Amino acid sequence: DWIARGLVKSGVGRGIRTALMVKPSLEFFALTFAIFRAGAVPVLIDPGIGIKNLKKCLARAEPEAFIGIPQAHVARLALGWGRKTIRTLITVGKRLFWKGITLDQVRRMGQAATAQPMAQTGKDEPAAILFTSGSTGPPRGALYTHGNFTAQVESIRNTYHIEPGEIDLPTFPLFALFGPALGMAIVIPDMDPTRPAHVNPRKIIEAIEDFGITNMFGSPALINRVGRYGHDRGIKLPTLRRVIAAGAPMPPAVLERFCTMLSPEAQVHTGYGATEAMPVSSIGSHEILNDTRHETDSGKGVCVGRPVNGMEACVIPITDDPMEMWHDSLKLPVGEVGEITVKGPVATGSYYKDDRGTRLTKIHERNGTDFWHRMGDLGTLDEKGRIWFFGRKSHRVITPSGTHFTIPCEGVFNTHPDVFRTALTGVMTHGKMEPILCVELEARSKNAHQDTIRQELLEIGARFNHTEGIKTILFHDGFPVDIRHNAKIYRDRLGTWASRKLAGENKRQKP
Repeated sequence: DWIARGLVKSGVGRGIRTALMVKPSLEFFALTFAIFRAGAVPVLIDPGIGIKNLKKCLARAEPEAFIGIPQAHVARLALGWGRKTIRTLITVGKRLFWKGITLDQVRRMGQAATAQPMAQTGKDEPAAILFTSGSTGPPRGALYTHGNFTAQVESIRNTYHIEPGEIDLPTFPLFALFGPALGMAIVIPDMDPTRPAHVNPRKIIEAIEDFGITNMFGSPALINRVGRYGHDRGIKLPTLRRVIAAGAPMPPAVLERFCTMLSPEAQVHTGYGATEAMPVSSIGSHEILNDTRHETDSGKGVCVGRPVNGMEACVIPITDDPMEMWHDSLKLPVGEVGEITVKGPVATGSYYKDDRGTRLTKIHERNGTDFWHRMGDLGTLDEKGRIWFFGRKSHRVITPSGTHFTIPCEGVFNTHPDVFRTALTGVMTHGKMEPILCVELEARSKNAHQDTIRQELLEIGARFNHTEGIKTILFHDGFPVDIRHNAKIYRDRLGTWASRKLAGENKRQKP
């Protein structure tokens, strides 16, 4: 309340776009809720997208206020971020040679001010600009409304049956904001949120045990690391009612390991969605391990469950072009591969100041109000209404013999016991596209004979029609992944690496 009142006094009030560049901390959480309370519009950009993209995103968002730690202000001045639009500067920490005020001053101003009610915003009013990670294209600023956020909170509450009084351990900072909105106390874990794949598992487990955690959110990379540690030591976590994972497909073996720590009724729930629409669907570990994992292992894709209450999903023909108007004939039959497309209250209606991005991803119905959001993901629907994820549209590998989809191909090769994960990419050789399988081995298998594993993988691939054409296998020490979840594989970078590696090998083989 003090910060919110101080922000309004400082000129950061209703509708003011406010770049927030503060590390995960108590100040970050207090500031975010205060910005909402004041009716301002936070602009949240993942610093992991790189300096160049950061500047582009800030230029597009046109922030009028900038709240940041000293390092962020130094970068703002040095790189010219928001020079034309920013009018209010607030420093979280010690202000040095730049103008503006500090968060402590904002707090004192608010403490001295008269109490004021929360800004009375409407459901269609802008609430935040959240930029996508940029892992499969240029980062885009999804424009959230207050109606979107309200729908998200209710959807998460109803989907996972979360009750007030629970205790939450969110290992991704933005998801920590949902805890108080759902009536949960949140425990901030002792970890670097930009490196979930390298988290100290003992610290996560200690937090669960010490505080009686009932709900936990984590990326597949974190679930994998904690699950390995706990499984090897026979650790049990009886207080956990549920674990929610998102960010990338969850390998069944990772689920299986983590579930050994849970009580029989508790589950790991894999949520499916995106920055622009979340959650879309969800599936529990019971259904995966008892049913869908077998289809995944044989190359049928990864099941991400049924649409959550209020959301509709369908599959439409694959195209990289805009679709101006929706008609029901776009819906493909059950089992046919296409682009996953969704409709519902959590879907954002546009990108801020990005008409091209909006045209490429939104299909409007004839009433001019309702729309469908194209997820940019490929997949199918089954006869039970479940969504099966086949990978990103931009990652499909089109060869003279047909189209290879990443997840169905990788699922087949991931069954090898020495394989940690695989990634399909394409390389142009002799004027035609060739599918290349990049392989990252389990840590225990790093010194294994790669020629033997390669031959075994080729034999596995030869059993299935959609993988028998993959003849080139390259071993990689550690895949490049996104900073947000450490789980989304940068297949474009792997493609560049594979191209160079193959070019080098061909050069060495020439007489």
